[in-house]
Amino acid sequence: MLRIRAIGSAGLPVLFGLVSPIGSDALAQAAPEAIPAVTVEAPKTSRPKPITRPARLRSASATRAARPVAPIATDGAQGQNNTMSAGAVRAGLNQAPAGQTATTIDRSQFENRPSFSVSDVLRDSPGISIKQGNGPRDFGISIRGSNARNGFGIRNLVIFDDGFPVTQPDGLSRSDLIDPHAYGAIDVIRGPSSALYGNYATGGALNFRTRPGGTIDGVEYGVDGGSYGYLNNYVAAGKKVGNFEGSLFASDTRGDGYIGNNWFNTQTVNFLGTLKATPDDRFTVKIINNDLSARLPLRSTLNQYYQNPFQQGCATGATAAPGCGTVRLFNNGFNATAGTDTETAVQAGLGRNDRRTIVGGRWEHDFDNTTTWRNQFVFDDRNISQPTGSTSSIGDFPSYNYMSDLTKRGEILGLESTAFFGAFYNTLTASSDTRNVMPGGNATLGRLSSNLYSETTNYGVRAREELKLTSSLTAVAGIGWETTLLKGTNTAYSYAGPTGITTTTPTTADRQFQNTAPELALLYNLNNEWLFRARVATGYGTPQVSNLFVAQTGLSGNNTQLQAQKNLGYDLGFDWTPNSALKLSATGFYEFFRNEIVNQATSVPGVNYSFNAPRSEHRGIELAADWKFYPGWRFMVAYTYLDEVYTEYVENITNGAVFSFNRAGNKIPGISPNELTARIGYDEFAGPLAGLGGFVEVQWKDSFYMDNANLLKAPGYELVNVNVHYKTGLLSDTFRSLNLFLEVRNVFDRTYVASANNIANTVTAAGLQIPGTTLASTAPGSIYAGSPRLFVVGMKVAFK
Repeated sequence: MLRIRAIGSAGLPVLFGLVSPIGSDALAQAAPEAIPAVTVEAPKTSRPKPITRPARLRSASATRAARPVAPIATDGAQGQNNTMSAGAVRAGLNQAPAGQTATTIDRSQFENRPSFSVSDVLRDSPGISIKQGNGPRDFGISIRGSNARNGFGIRNLVIFDDGFPVTQPDGLSRSDLIDPHAYGAIDVIRGPSSALYGNYATGGALNFRTRPGGTIDGVEYGVDGGSYGYLNNYVAAGKKVGNFEGSLFASDTRGDGYIGNNWFNTQTVNFLGTLKATPDDRFTVKIINNDLSARLPLRSTLNQYYQNPFQQGCATGATAAPGCGTVRLFNNGFNATAGTDTETAVQAGLGRNDRRTIVGGRWEHDFDNTTTWRNQFVFDDRNISQPTGSTSSIGDFPSYNYMSDLTKRGEILGLESTAFFGAFYNTLTASSDTRNVMPGGNATLGRLSSNLYSETTNYGVRAREELKLTSSLTAVAGIGWETTLLKGTNTAYSYAGPTGITTTTPTTADRQFQNTAPELALLYNLNNEWLFRARVATGYGTPQVSNLFVAQTGLSGNNTQLQAQKNLGYDLGFDWTPNSALKLSATGFYEFFRNEIVNQATSVPGVNYSFNAPRSEHRGIELAADWKFYPGWRFMVAYTYLDEVYTEYVENITNGAVFSFNRAGNKIPGISPNELTARIGYDEFAGPLAGLGGFVEVQWKDSFYMDNANLLKAPGYELVNVNVHYKTGLLSDTFRSLNLFLEVRNVFDRTYVASANNIANTVTAAGLQIPGTTLASTAPGSIYAGSPRLFVVGMKVAFK
């Protein structure tokens, strides 16, 4: 007989120390008494001790044969032999498609820190670059430098929220509506991806996944507050009841900003609900709404940035401190006959008042466990009022997006197969105005400068096949075909004389683009530790209608010859996971662009000009490591090297005559060659201090060129952030857990460039290029400074 004594209260902390943050005292109080001894029969022959093998952390790419069930597809359970249902496989196509270079940023990586914007979390993925945009949470997100040349918003990648597209049909995305507190994970998909995601996916895609209601299982309230009047109150509620699972997130965020004229006030709501109406039918509803009211500074020239990076003392133009950005406004609101007034951003009242509303629905039907039909519809309305300079953009941009697809699992010639076929249609029709801003403050509007009527329509089909050739080798082939229709009429208004006699100049465009994007990939699992991947794929991105009507001067004009950009990319990489404590990933890529669309600032503040560079090349290396090298300790690093150059581009610059300059071999402006985020931290996992932890983080961004001639560089920077946090369970009928943190950003108070838009080169009347020392003070500005040292404290409490 073998006698086993049950563990009493004194042993509970040892047993549960690794999985519960509750201290030993609390657990001792919770245990009423020791459990009596239990007697069991033991076999007469001894058994070998079981061997405990550490679980292998697989990369997103490595799990193609058995994808994890997406949280939003709660029905997609694994079958025998790791066979996934077709519905679960379809959900995975928005997270980490087979063969794609991808990284998933889990909530555990940002749960214990202030997460004001996407810039706080996306840096954990290699290949990602972030720059400050026109607003508190408006950031330019680049994958492999894809959006680095764009002046505002996000282009050249496609963004999803729980699989619902939040990139509008014209290819524009904004990150204003993203509050990271709402999300459980973020998928970063890198490289040309138009075969699966269509137009504009030349750089890749992002998928933000909210937490399912069953994961929240109650209510959580949190508050972050800190320097410069920052305050974010947020709440998350969720539950799974029977066949329904729903989650709701809401936040109210406001602050004074660290730059003059930079206060903000924004509210966000994000809802996800899924109903399993029958064993074969699921209905999902998605609602996102964001309201933004913000004031905006003017961008600084490089010399202004050095003089007055945070634009202090800029209340009025007449008494403004050195380094204050200014803008010239027509006194009468339409021409210079009544004179002009030079005003600062504070005087003019520059800012943004925007609303974004997204409503989506999805129906999934399983014909059987191997075949799923999925239909999805999204209404997306972007309403803007943006007096950001000498003019204000005003408009409403409603769009509609419908897609339908079939996913089939089965066999082809005895080989395991996953096939996908889908069709889609999306459209956006809008009429938007550009109005002059007048002196007087509060962004007083003058007369109409231009009106743009635009139509953007995309439709097409896509197909994909994943075939498991052997137990170790998987092949992927896909193709997408798409037609894009761009129609628009831009009416420019000019006013003559003191009464403003009106003259209109219309410019029209009616363009049709047809694009095809094939892709091929191979995945080879050498063994349980090594995964090798190779991929060749294509991407394409058409211009926006608005790009067709901005001349190189920044004024309304004819740019209707603009072509679609295309890229062909090669990826080669591996993931090495020798045990549960270490994961290392490396990818090299080489991409060839035709007619790359590059943007640069013009002489009109806030207005960018788009042009095609006939040929360019992008190449680089992406490295990521996650190493739990000692119990409680964790080291993480994400590094990106980029080398992006023009290989064929002759730029024409006018100053009385037209002068041509060959830019072949020049670096593409806006591209930082080296970026790194590294973090080392410790979390106590047992004993009375369980749940207490902290980390030190280093961010490095290398200097980069700001102009096509490579005459002027924006300086690089290194930042250090420090975090201390504490998370503990609570023994209560009402409360579940408490999470506290304190973070110091930019510990050494470095002044750095958070954003630098590309600037235009100019020439003298003799055709000599203006040197970089002169460009550094040439208006308009392009730079926003980054935050000085700031402190943020936060608290989150979870209720049952």
